[in-house]
Amino acid sequence: MKLFHYHFWTDRVEETETFYRRLGFRVEGRYAMERGTVTPYHPPLEWDDFRENALIFRIIEVRKGNINITFGAGKKPIFDHIGYLVSDEELKQLCNRADVMGWKTEVGARRTFIYTPYRFKIELQTRKDAVDEGDAYLARLVMESPDESFERELERLFHRGMVEISFVSGAQLHLREVFMNGLEGSSKDPNKVIVTGLNDEKRH
Repeated sequence: MKLFHYHFWTDRVEETETFYRRLGFRVEGRYAMERGTVTPYHPPLEWDDFRENALIFRIIEVRKGNINITFGAGKKPIFDHIGYLVSDEELKQLCNRADVMGWKTEVGARRTFIYTPYRFKIELQTRKDAVDEGDAYLARLVMESPDESFERELERLFHRGMVEISFVSGAQLHLREVFMNGLEGSSKDPNKVIVTGLNDEKRH
C-alpha cells in the first residue's frame, strides 16, 4: 500500500499546471467539457493553442515518478481526495472495513472510492500504470481538520497508524503541506498547498 495521489478542484487550473510543470512534473492528460462531451487536449498541445476557447477542464493529470496529481475546474480551491496504490487483497480488506464502518464505497473498473463522512474521499488504485517510473514519491501529507475523530477513523479504516499523514487542527478540511522525495526547495502552489522537497522537511 502506497500513498501516490491527491486531487483538487480549483479556479486556478492553468496556474496550477504551470506550478507543477516548473517542479518537473509532466502533463499526462487534459480533459475538457465541451458541448456536453469530454474532449482531450493532451500535449503536445499547449495553453496558447486553446486558451481563447474558454474551456472548462474536468481533469488535468500531472505526474513525476511515483506521484500522480489531478485537478479540475471549480469555483474555488477545494481539496477532494487522496489516493493509494493497493493490491487486490488490500482493496478487498479496505472496502470490507469501510462497509463495517458504514462508509459508502464505489467500485469502478479503473479505480475505487471510499466516501468518508468528512467531505473527503479516498481513492484506491490497483493499476500500476497510474504512475511513472522514477524515484519521486509522496513521503508525507499534513492535513488540517476541524474534527478530531478524523484521524482515529482513518486509523480504524487502515487498521494502523497513519504515519504518512500528519493531522493539525483547522477551520475546515484542507491539505496544508506535502513532502515529496525527488524535489528540492519549498514553495506554495496556487491552491495554498506548500510543496516541500524531502531533504527540506527538517526546516519546517
